[in-house]
Amino acid sequence: MVTLTAAMLAWALLASIGRNAPVPAPDYAAVHDEALRRAQVWVEPRTPIERARLGENPPGPGEFAADQVVDCTFKPGGVAGSTPKFECELPGGETLKVKYGVSNAEVYTEVAASRLLSALGFPTDRMYVVARLRCLGCPKDPFEVLQCVNGGTPIATCFPGLDFARAEEFSPAVIERPIEGRRIESDKERGWTWEELAKIDPKAGGATRDQIDALRLLAVLLGHWDNKANNQRLVCLGEPRSSGKCRRPLAMIQDLGGTFGPNKLNLTAWAATPIWSDAATCSVSMKKLPYGGSTFPDVTITEGGRRFLADRLRKVSSQQVRDLFEGAGISRYPHKTEDGRDVGKWAGAFEDKVRAIVDRAPCPGGSRPVAIGW
Repeated sequence: MVTLTAAMLAWALLASIGRNAPVPAPDYAAVHDEALRRAQVWVEPRTPIERARLGENPPGPGEFAADQVVDCTFKPGGVAGSTPKFECELPGGETLKVKYGVSNAEVYTEVAASRLLSALGFPTDRMYVVARLRCLGCPKDPFEVLQCVNGGTPIATCFPGLDFARAEEFSPAVIERPIEGRRIESDKERGWTWEELAKIDPKAGGATRDQIDALRLLAVLLGHWDNKANNQRLVCLGEPRSSGKCRRPLAMIQDLGGTFGPNKLNLTAWAATPIWSDAATCSVSMKKLPYGGSTFPDVTITEGGRRFLADRLRKVSSQQVRDLFEGAGISRYPHKTEDGRDVGKWAGAFEDKVRAIVDRAPCPGGSRPVAIGW
């Protein structure tokens, strides 16, 4: 009776939540846990993996072309994180998040990682590479100004030269479009930690253990060490403001910028980071990565999870892998070594990691996250 009441409370609360409106703080845990219990982490991709164009911008409504010049208007306001970004409004009113700067590793890592996950069936936000972004009202370094605003200083003081008749151009620039869906978050809390994946219940309609372990293993392959709760998102997939119960909860990775490292886009470090912390038991760990792996617990991967990911990675061709890194523009980044600018070296490191997952003996045990006690 108590369980039923809690679920009914969560559904009622979800009915009152707008697409991005926060859940009232006292009710957040009930809403969050009820949706996470039924959450999916994987959906069958619309395009067969072997036909995915990993070197191109995502297809779909409102897509941007890689050779496009995009015009928008600066939206001053606080921004989170520590890497260059800002918000910009299109003439039609849509607000975009823009990441910019040739020395900003996330301009490249998030493009490559999101394209790979999406192709394999793990939903992510769409990242578009464009030729140039022309921003009306933007300062030369918007993020520097917005960090000033974050400190509580008025925009007029932080940027006295604000002029919406003047445009600043950014290249390279990457546009982020969030996946469609109603977010489950409060004013102070959002997302999910990797320890919380233990709350997903296949008997309640949630993702299977194989799918969850495949996501864990893919996170290890990418080196997704910056995995605090805010960098994952719990969303009611494709549901509008007026929907009631969260019918299609999805647990997804929201921010994939801290990948291919551990120090973001570092070929030597990424290639040297093993998939398995103990290959004999199929154990994985991020303890040696920055922040000790953050919320990612040491875990033993099931054979079903290894096989689920391996079956999909087998379908990615060598040409698709090369296209992935070329399309993300990784050779433009000011790497410290020549190897870092070599797309072929990146593709080779990727394929070595895939072989460590695909070409090995079956995993012997079940999935037992150390921090949770499965």
